[in-house]
Amino acid sequence: MDKILEIKNVSKNFKDFSLKNINFSLEKGYIMGFIGPNGAGKSTTIKLIMNLIKKDQGEINIFGLDHERHNLAIKQRIGFVYDENHFYEELTVSEMKGIISPFYARWDEAAFQQYAKDFRLPLKKQIKHMSKGMKMKFSLAIALSHHADLLIMDEPTSGLDPLVRSELLDVLQTLLEDENKSIFFSTHITSDLEKVADYITLINNGQLVLSKTKDELLEEYCIVKGSHDTLHAGGEGILIGLKKNRFGFEGLSRHKREVVQQFGDSVMIEKPTLEDIMVFSTGRSDQDVPSY
Repeated sequence: MDKILEIKNVSKNFKDFSLKNINFSLEKGYIMGFIGPNGAGKSTTIKLIMNLIKKDQGEINIFGLDHERHNLAIKQRIGFVYDENHFYEELTVSEMKGIISPFYARWDEAAFQQYAKDFRLPLKKQIKHMSKGMKMKFSLAIALSHHADLLIMDEPTSGLDPLVRSELLDVLQTLLEDENKSIFFSTHITSDLEKVADYITLINNGQLVLSKTKDELLEEYCIVKGSHDTLHAGGEGILIGLKKNRFGFEGLSRHKREVVQQFGDSVMIEKPTLEDIMVFSTGRSDQDVPSY
């Protein structure tokens, strides 16, 4: 399949943080969820992809092109949707659109007007008087109106109410009916990714933890719950992270079949959420949890 985004052995060193040998790729027609705790390196990775900061080593190819040598051509084909608002607040939606649209060779005014209608954008309203959800819809309308082939979204649903988030996710799924487009979706709201993502890439402390299809993850991994006696019988070896209290333990395993073979009916086995996988895989759960 054609890779729309390819990251190969990418590293970036700062004084107090390093991104180390990151490798993953995204094919046409899919949504990749990009997750990790705060400070994991998500924003740094996005800035590298966008060529806003320079990598120290490795390759980044977008649409099969080197992202530095073909920077302008690539950015014509990328749509950006950020958590923070980067518009001139004093301008109206129409005025701001008028400033942005000339930068894109493939700008489609009819498409923008249709998105404005679908999203119920108040074209004559000053941006400073719009809700966060409406500003996000405006960002999305801009991103989609120049026929972007890759949509890069950095915490797009953060701070939005559930109804607006649901609308946004519906738009993303509709967008991928065009199998030549892809979405790179960085978020800490993992429940959104459970609804729409095809692939999940998890980083922690600047290192890649995993990059797999969502279905593989949810099929291979499991939550294991049991008594302390079960754990002392050698259970820790196949568990990632542990939560303990006076009643027993809870942990994650990436080998569901081995858990069944080793423990049988002596433990409870549950399907994990993406949040479970992230919390246990990043070591945020290695603790004794008090019982009340």
